[in-house]
Amino acid sequence: MKASRRRLLSATALTLTLSGLVFTESAYAAKPVGSDKGASQDESGGSDDTGIYAAAKIQYSGAVAKNGGTGNMTSSDVNWTPPPCWYAPYLGAKDFKKKMSKNIDGQLSTPGMGGTAGAALGQLQRHYENGYGWTDTPGYKDYSVEKDGEGMFWAAVENPSEPDILKRSSCNDLPFWVDNGEAPPPQYEEAITPQILAALAYQHIELPGTEVTLAPKAVTKVNLPTWAWLDKAVFNEVKATAAINVPGFNIQATTTATPVSLKLEPGTSDAATYPASGDCAINADKSIGEPYAPGKANQTPPCGLRYLRSSGNGTFKLKATITWQVTWTGSGGTGDDMPNGTFGTTQDIRVQEIQAINR
Repeated sequence: MKASRRRLLSATALTLTLSGLVFTESAYAAKPVGSDKGASQDESGGSDDTGIYAAAKIQYSGAVAKNGGTGNMTSSDVNWTPPPCWYAPYLGAKDFKKKMSKNIDGQLSTPGMGGTAGAALGQLQRHYENGYGWTDTPGYKDYSVEKDGEGMFWAAVENPSEPDILKRSSCNDLPFWVDNGEAPPPQYEEAITPQILAALAYQHIELPGTEVTLAPKAVTKVNLPTWAWLDKAVFNEVKATAAINVPGFNIQATTTATPVSLKLEPGTSDAATYPASGDCAINADKSIGEPYAPGKANQTPPCGLRYLRSSGNGTFKLKATITWQVTWTGSGGTGDDMPNGTFGTTQDIRVQEIQAINR
């Protein structure tokens, strides 16, 4: 909430009044309807006694984690994080009036509700019923019911994957009205956009495992070059889409991750990699490395490694990490680059000593 709006309500009254009006995105699903001219939601994670559910859920499709889980791609930019919260379409005017007025009236009638909290609730009531506004925020006469079907009230949604509760709850402005086809007022910087949807698709994208092909496979010898490669057929781009579709407001964004390089980490310092950096670049045909073939035993692999000591009775954990170049495109011709992402998996490598007998 901006400073001008913070002066309207004390923190205590705001918490009391908006309980039930800030939502966890993963708990709800939404579908368009006709009779209430707003966003009527299917329940999938909670309701209150009004029978009205929370803000429109973002719908994910493509290569995304199951059940709304966080995906497995890690941003290479440690300063980049998905949005902790946002504002999204919530309810049409009539349904918002039904929910909000019942909430306010119920709290005003609570015994002992007075002082600062009671005064703030009264101001809030005047804001939505009598058109009481301030600075950059207009008031609403009778909850704008005369405009029912021409727009929606928007409300805050928390990102359930954000661990910092202060960040998660930082979208604390009161619900506000947006006409169909219009952008939210500019002061609501966290209002949902294709760019925010792209960041959420990035957060939920599920990349394939990275088990490289090795020769020798699983068991190699000390000082013997081990070839590593990934065929182009299993090394393709991955897409995830996030969308909101409610009456009067439909936006989407698709995040695309394209593999660009493979990094090998042998699992021990007693090893050498090819190339020395361990970073194997993608080939022109979208493969990485080169398959081993008979007759190449004395050649240096373009992508591979060489262990300098035995793994004994155990194994070394070879980690293969793919770097993915990430871009997004969205509604209205929007799009841009995003931070590269990485995802790695490990596989066991047994390294044996070469036994020689001197006669």
